[in-house]
Amino acid sequence: MRLAFMGTPDFAATALDALQAAGHEIAAVYTQPPRPANRGRLTPSPVHLRAEALGLQVRTPERLKGEEEQAAFAALDLDAAVVAAYGLLLPRAVLEAPRLGCLNIHASLLPRWRGAAPIQRAILAGDVETGVTIMQMERGLDTGPMLAMESLSVAHKTTGELTAELAALGARLMLEVLAKLPGLPAIAQPEEGVTYAHKIDKAEARIDWAQPAGHIDRLVRAMQPSPGAWFESGAARVKLIAAEPVAGEGAPGTLIAGETIAAGEGALRLITVQPEGKPRMAAADWLRGRRLAPGDPA
Repeated sequence: MRLAFMGTPDFAATALDALQAAGHEIAAVYTQPPRPANRGRLTPSPVHLRAEALGLQVRTPERLKGEEEQAAFAALDLDAAVVAAYGLLLPRAVLEAPRLGCLNIHASLLPRWRGAAPIQRAILAGDVETGVTIMQMERGLDTGPMLAMESLSVAHKTTGELTAELAALGARLMLEVLAKLPGLPAIAQPEEGVTYAHKIDKAEARIDWAQPAGHIDRLVRAMQPSPGAWFESGAARVKLIAAEPVAGEGAPGTLIAGETIAAGEGALRLITVQPEGKPRMAAADWLRGRRLAPGDPA
């Protein structure tokens, strides 16, 4: 098919690679404009970099509401547009321009976790499974009819680990959907079970030791690799990279023994930490340097 691809992060770059490898004609790649990163330098998105490496035309409009941008999109004469974590709203003129419409790779089992952060929200909520839905896009927020869906286990995965698995699953499902169009039926989303995956606020990443250990464990995994769950130790901020819930009790936030810190319910064994201004290290090494005694605040 003749396609446009619209996406921004690594999650989307996986699908772009799959479409190219499968022999689809990518008429243009749309992605977010370069943003400040790496000490303020403008940095192209992962999709931008991958598209250039593949020799594809890259377009980076700030928005798609203007008539000129919409006309340029329509002029591509597309069979379909494939969208994955693009980050811009698609106006009606864009949604209706391709012959088969715009198809979205969404990282949840819709209608659960519509919105910006479905992977993090699934982990935070303690969902047993999540997955990918291929959806025919419409003007509502992730409300369109579904063309395919497949689940996988959340287990004890971080956002980074789960994102990689879902990206591969989404790429495969999209190829299967494209192979069956236009005869594949679209199924309306159920009216029950709708939840919204609001964008992660950095303030959510702060660890509250008064919370149950299971909650803190989910927070650590949901915030990994970014923005990273953290707590204050003395006057310094420490990121908690990896941990596991264990049995134990004590005043929340205090050392029980070894690398085990008491929570509101149960305890957490710290595995890997990153003190402010320092590289990652084993929690045992960090705690050894802190010279804490059982009952001391971490």
